[in-house]
Amino acid sequence: MWNISLYHDAVALLRQLIATPSFSREEAQTASMIAEFLEAHGVVVHRHLNNVWAVNRYFDASKPGILLNSHHDTVKPNPAYTRDPFDPAIEEGRLYGLGSNDAGGCLVALIASFLHFYNLPDLPYNLILTATAEEEISGFNGIESILPQLPGFAFAIVGEPTLTQMAVAEKGLLVLDCTSYGKAGHAARQEGENAIYKALPDIEWFRTFQFPKISPMLGQVNMNVTMIQAGQQHNVVPACCHFTVDIRVTDAYTHEEILEVISQHVQCEVKPRSLRMRSSSISLDHPIVRAAQRMGKQLYGSPTTSDQALIPGPSVKIGPGDSARSHSADEFIYLDEIKEGIETYIRLLEEVFQEEKKACRDS
Repeated sequence: MWNISLYHDAVALLRQLIATPSFSREEAQTASMIAEFLEAHGVVVHRHLNNVWAVNRYFDASKPGILLNSHHDTVKPNPAYTRDPFDPAIEEGRLYGLGSNDAGGCLVALIASFLHFYNLPDLPYNLILTATAEEEISGFNGIESILPQLPGFAFAIVGEPTLTQMAVAEKGLLVLDCTSYGKAGHAARQEGENAIYKALPDIEWFRTFQFPKISPMLGQVNMNVTMIQAGQQHNVVPACCHFTVDIRVTDAYTHEEILEVISQHVQCEVKPRSLRMRSSSISLDHPIVRAAQRMGKQLYGSPTTSDQALIPGPSVKIGPGDSARSHSADEFIYLDEIKEGIETYIRLLEEVFQEEKKACRDS
């Protein structure tokens, strides 16, 4: 059993966070709120930039750790909002506001779960709570910036809205800036070499090519040309055509393998923005996955990226709320979902703790 006051405190904290703008790179105020909330509950808090982290009271360096991670930055409000995005109104069991679903509900549920175990001695694992910044932009001053400061951990639970089902794999992200070069000329005299026409075969290749290896959990690698820029005026044949490709990479390929295949098939110049956002997966025999299965949780592969891509080692993604509501207008989370999230996190950890204790007794 857990103390229901944890739920009420979590909702109160989430309402404060919603009322405070925390766009990526602008999360200083919400970082302070989270730190002050934890300190008010007797937790020793660490902070680096706009990232806040803490460990359980009876931390033991000889024990393995579990990272509990979620983020407190948000995107800018969807232009279609009909409500004040910073008004944490509660109506008919829904808590509205920017960041309520992505990922405020997950964050406060993880914080409540951490507090549930915080003062308990003799835990078989250490708990490491991180409330991180810049997740929405995969920024360098988010989770990556504090990883060297954190104690070691055996695996991570990443709080993202999954309807409390468990994502045991997540697609990585590879963004390419591509350029086809031609030669400028006067359109009326058919001069020059049109860079748009030179780009078309490569764009068509990105549209139609299918990588042969299929991930059992994540399916196919997906490629989409999402932006094109070319030309300056109607009567000049463009010398350059720039286009952007969004690639969702599965655990069947590394980023380097994807780039090698692309280099063999296209003529344009290809520049990856980053190789950081890797695909992730965890063994289906891992204790946290077995715990989820005992709880009747559905296992699936997630097409969206999160801080999970930047966390080394095994990890899962699970949390209250619905990913379909993320970044949407009039974002909300059900209050019952927050309660369910707390219950889910606590039970998952209890299941893992019990399995570890049994393994120690048997050995």
